[in-house]
Amino acid sequence: MDGGGRLDQPLTRSGPSGANWGDAPVDHPDSARVQAGGENDHGDPIFASALVSRRARLWATRLARVPQGLGAAASMLLLAATLAYGAVAGDHVAAVTDWLKDARDSAAKALGFGIIAVSVSGGSQVSGDQALAIAGVTGRSSLLFFDAEAARSRLMANPWIADAGVLKLYPDRLQITITERRAFALWQRNGTVNVIADDGTVLQSFVEDRYRSLPLVVGSGAERQAKDFVALIDRHPEIRGALRASILVAERRWNLRLTNGIDVRLPETGLEAALNRLAELDRQKKLLSRDITAIDLRLADRVTVRLSDAAAQSRDEAPKSTARKKKGGDA
Repeated sequence: MDGGGRLDQPLTRSGPSGANWGDAPVDHPDSARVQAGGENDHGDPIFASALVSRRARLWATRLARVPQGLGAAASMLLLAATLAYGAVAGDHVAAVTDWLKDARDSAAKALGFGIIAVSVSGGSQVSGDQALAIAGVTGRSSLLFFDAEAARSRLMANPWIADAGVLKLYPDRLQITITERRAFALWQRNGTVNVIADDGTVLQSFVEDRYRSLPLVVGSGAERQAKDFVALIDRHPEIRGALRASILVAERRWNLRLTNGIDVRLPETGLEAALNRLAELDRQKKLLSRDITAIDLRLADRVTVRLSDAAAQSRDEAPKSTARKKKGGDA
């Protein structure tokens, strides 16, 4: 106490506890440092270390929430992207694709889905080995990943094959059925002769003598019209036996070239009636074996015949010979 009997009070608190005097502010050093962003005004290293540990725990908690396997998936994606870029840059796409196919087929075969039995039926022009090669069946193929529809499309791209069926019989059998086209005629165009089917499909070049007996059609579009025309000719064996070639003119009408060199000009319409008339004239007058060069049947009401040069000369000389005989007889 001072001399006046008054209590001597300090101007500031002497400790952390106690009531405020005169509403003076209370100093909380730790809270102030935390609110100011965690910085230690006095450079306290212990406080800074505690703050760093707290942040590390926070980030560890966040990373723990990442789904498991994401890292492995990201690594595989990065590896795949790297391989893809290398394949494209090095022009190895086909090789990489083949390697992947072989890898998956090997895995399927290890599981029991290899192709160990294949049956091929219906083929004569296309052998079994050819059919397997066209379909893409190899020793590395597996039934699980074999594309039957793609194999059927490849088979039907062959001109000899009109239809094909490819059936997968699990676990390890494959069945291929082929329906072939038949050689129907020879088609000549621009000096080239091909073997064709009755639907006009070119089967192969004419290189084998076994096709020499087939009917020969000539001209653009003749391959498409040959089936119906040959059917009409076959109704008349005498014409068919004397026929060398059938020539389509301007894709509208036919001419016949006989083995003895006679040309028969047929009409654009009324074809069947014209052939019937030609067959009747041959039966009655042996027209197809006469010394003539052409028979014109294009007009429905008449038949025009052109004689050969020798026949025409003989016809011209016949009246002169008759006149000489008469003149000599009168003498």
